[in-house]
Amino acid sequence: MPSVYLDHAATTPMLDIARAAMSAQMQVLGNPSSLHTQGRATRKTLEDAREILASEIGALPSEIIFTASGTEANNTALKGLFWAGRKNGRNVVVISAIEHHAILDPAQWLKTHEGAEVIQIPVGNSGVIELEFLKDLISKRGDEIAVISVMHSNNETGTIQPIAEVVKTAGAIAVHCDAVQSFTKTPISFSQLALTAMTLSAHKIGGPLGIGALVLRRLVEIPALLHGGGQEREIRSGTLNTPAIVAFTTAASAHQYDGDKILGLRDLFIDGVKKLIPDAIINGIDSNRLPGIINVTFPGTQSDTLLLLLDAAKVSCSTGSACSAGVHEASHVLLAMGHNEISAQSSLRFSLGSTTAQSDIEFVLSVLPDVIARGRAANLK
Repeated sequence: MPSVYLDHAATTPMLDIARAAMSAQMQVLGNPSSLHTQGRATRKTLEDAREILASEIGALPSEIIFTASGTEANNTALKGLFWAGRKNGRNVVVISAIEHHAILDPAQWLKTHEGAEVIQIPVGNSGVIELEFLKDLISKRGDEIAVISVMHSNNETGTIQPIAEVVKTAGAIAVHCDAVQSFTKTPISFSQLALTAMTLSAHKIGGPLGIGALVLRRLVEIPALLHGGGQEREIRSGTLNTPAIVAFTTAASAHQYDGDKILGLRDLFIDGVKKLIPDAIINGIDSNRLPGIINVTFPGTQSDTLLLLLDAAKVSCSTGSACSAGVHEASHVLLAMGHNEISAQSSLRFSLGSTTAQSDIEFVLSVLPDVIARGRAANLK
């Protein structure tokens, strides 16, 4: 049996059509900022790609700003909207307690280096933000808030957040949404959600590594993080990576993510886990969530041990927690959902994608009981 890859939330296999599009564009000479024939031809290709991505996400082409990653887009949005708001006396940054570190860490940086006050919106046991907390906060301190950032779906549990209600509650306050996990996997529209900003990433949808996008509402101006040639509305200077952009938009428009199929495989996996490991806990199961992410707590185990045992069994998944300087840390997402340090470090994330097959699920279920038994035995030593 070849190895089974169930870590699509970390990165996805690049689609053949995206790889072909990128390879073809890499053979084309031209800097899109140049005014000669080759430059203009490359610029047209790039702008055609921009229109495709805008159409797929429900935005205007002028609202698409290409970046080198989702992390860069998150940093640009959060810091830029904070700085813009601070000019009007707003010094508060509001984020959910379950954000990706690409939002958590910039927020902490703003607190440490720019004097921002950072407030986290708590979540319930299902992983959904507490809207009443946000409503109460805005009613009391709305004129102090520079930016609100809430992810569309969580990368560890797949839980989808009520972004439309967040925007409605926010009123005139700028709202950013990290939609890296959601894009192409569940219906999402920048214009319909009426967001100020949104983050996308190519390698989560079958595109290449090293390319992302910030969707920023037309006429909204924010300070730049990168200065130089003035590309991308003078917000993100740097020569545009046309081959990667073409591959990104090719993947976005391919529509190869079959949500119904993946949902069926997810349910097959969950049913199997419940039968084989009766005390396993499926995190976020009571919430509206993405089809392809399953976060499971296996009591009496250590997730890093399980990860290594599964890897030895040719199964790739994730601990769903951060490792910093070699020290295993409990997932801040699971802690926010009510887990303690022990249970949070007994959890694994299995994430499915367009290449996942039923045979993959069946194989993982076939090795899982032995892995859990060995993991529990190791935890007793």
